[in-house]
Amino acid sequence: MYSQESLPPPKAILTAAASLTASALLFQTIASTLLPSDLQTHLSSSLKTLFKRLSPHLTIVIPDSDGLTPNHLFQASNLFLSTKLSPSTHRIKATKLETEQTFTITIDTNQLITDTFQTIPCKWILQTEHVEVNQTSNARSEHKFFELTFHKKHKETIITKYLPYILNKAKEIKEANKTVKLHTVDYNGTDYWSSVVLNHPATFETLAMNEKMKGEILEDVNLFVRRKEYYRRVGRAWKRGYLFYGPPGTGKSSLVAAMANYLKFDVYDLDLREVQCNSDLRRLLIGTKNRSIVVIEDIDCNVGVQSREVEKEGIDRDADSEDKITLSGILNFIDGLWSGCGDERIIVFTTNHRERLDPALLRPGRMDVHVEMSYCTYDGFKVLASTYLQVKEDEKLRTFEVVKEALKKIKVTPAEIAGELMKGEDVEIVLQNLIQWLKMKAE
Repeated sequence: MYSQESLPPPKAILTAAASLTASALLFQTIASTLLPSDLQTHLSSSLKTLFKRLSPHLTIVIPDSDGLTPNHLFQASNLFLSTKLSPSTHRIKATKLETEQTFTITIDTNQLITDTFQTIPCKWILQTEHVEVNQTSNARSEHKFFELTFHKKHKETIITKYLPYILNKAKEIKEANKTVKLHTVDYNGTDYWSSVVLNHPATFETLAMNEKMKGEILEDVNLFVRRKEYYRRVGRAWKRGYLFYGPPGTGKSSLVAAMANYLKFDVYDLDLREVQCNSDLRRLLIGTKNRSIVVIEDIDCNVGVQSREVEKEGIDRDADSEDKITLSGILNFIDGLWSGCGDERIIVFTTNHRERLDPALLRPGRMDVHVEMSYCTYDGFKVLASTYLQVKEDEKLRTFEVVKEALKKIKVTPAEIAGELMKGEDVEIVLQNLIQWLKMKAE
């Protein structure tokens, strides 16, 4: 240890530093004047290589693409680092697609972002480089890449733990910020689908259906989404089939919207009447993304899928039958080889008449869960009253008891009850009018 008295005075230190700086500048000037440019480049490169070898740090380069394929790690890093912005960050980028509801915030180039993983300091910088792609037209392409710098001794931890951690966190962020979309068939699109934002406000809390049934559906979908490894282990496609059946107005479409909003799954509304043939059906399936709900409404109304006997006997089939959708095509769509083209997919069928469907459609593996959407129950009415009138059972106990007894005697759909509850703002008047309406229905 040096004592404070043995250290040279500050003035001497500054003088020595200035002398070294001047000597370095003089050497640089002499070298640039006397040495050939090739030798200068060689010396500069050699010095940089020497400094890199002596440096205790390692830098991982994460390019934006691998040739023509986007680099998933780059995209995940970009999303992950958007949550690491600090007051020292001088520039950020904000983008918004017309179809999206929120802004996307990412870092800009040459901005240092620091992060700490298991006490390991990590430094991130987004860089760009321009590559000449056409010498004749001087056309240039811009490539982006992240530089992740850390101490060399943590290489194994960074590669095996930190990078997978970024991928998982980016997936969580993406799902949390995801805008659920509704896709419809569009033959003008590249994948036969066009989309809009799904603004349907339905949730499981607002569904007018039996509470026990709601709980069973929630338990089933939660079990489904966390069993990726199970489906792989048993050798089955990671998909789940549901059949919602019951009279019109019982909430089948609302249940689909509630599932989509709960799971943050996109909805693909497939109207078989718009599909020209079985091969188009396969293309539409390939065009759907993972974590999605494919909905085929009123399947009993589609010609050709009610019974395989029609296909076997050739009844009412014209010469162009090869260009039509058949029951076999539907079965291959939901349970054949093509059904494995994607993960975490739910297929929902709706019908008003389950008895019209071919038994082949109803078996497990195709329609795993059958949900009867029946007429309005007392549980459903309580949900509707809370949602539309913001009134609870204990606040209007006698009135609710009258409605409860009436619902035991007559069949009305949740949609009909909701229509009556929307006819006014005075809670007492609306409920009394509902009771009168139920009495009229009973008569």
